[in-house]
Amino acid sequence: MLIGFIIAAFVYRFVMLAVSVRNEKALRRDGAVECGARNSTALAAAHVAFYLTAAAEGIVRNDPFDAVSAIGLCIYLFGAVMLLVVSRMLGPLWTVKLLVARNHRLVTNRLFRMVRHPNYYLNILPELIGFALTLHAYGTLLVGMVVYAVPLTLRIRLEEQVMRGNFAEY
Repeated sequence: MLIGFIIAAFVYRFVMLAVSVRNEKALRRDGAVECGARNSTALAAAHVAFYLTAAAEGIVRNDPFDAVSAIGLCIYLFGAVMLLVVSRMLGPLWTVKLLVARNHRLVTNRLFRMVRHPNYYLNILPELIGFALTLHAYGTLLVGMVVYAVPLTLRIRLEEQVMRGNFAEY
C-alpha cells in the first residue's frame, strides 16, 4: 500500500509535468516570455525534495495505514483533483513555470475569482500536506513546509506583479 501510493503520486506528477512541458514548448514557440526562471527552478527543487524526503521518511517509519493516513490521502486526492481542474481551466496556458503568452487572456472564471492562485492554495499545499500525512512523514511536513514556503511566497508575489503589469483588469 505504502509503496503503491508513493509510486502513484510520482507517476501522477510526472504525467502532469509532461503536460506542462508540452504546453511550455507551444507557448514559447508562440513567443511567450518566462518570468522568474530562478524562482521556478527553486520551486521545482523544493517540490522534488519534499516528495523524496517524505517518501523516504514514510518508508523508514513504515507506519500502518490509519486514520491519519486516511485523512492525508483525502487531502492529497483533493489536491490532485484540483490540479486537474486548474490545469483544465487554464488549458494550454498551464505550466509549472510562469509564462506570459503574446495573446495571453486573463482567466476570470468563478474559481479564479473566489480563490486567488488556486493552483497553489487548492493544489500544491493540500497535495504536499496530504502526501506527508499519508506517509506519517511529520518531520518532512514540518521542515519541508517551512522550506517550501520561501520559494512559494516569492512565486506568488512575482505572479501578482506580472499579472498586474500585464492585465489592467487584474
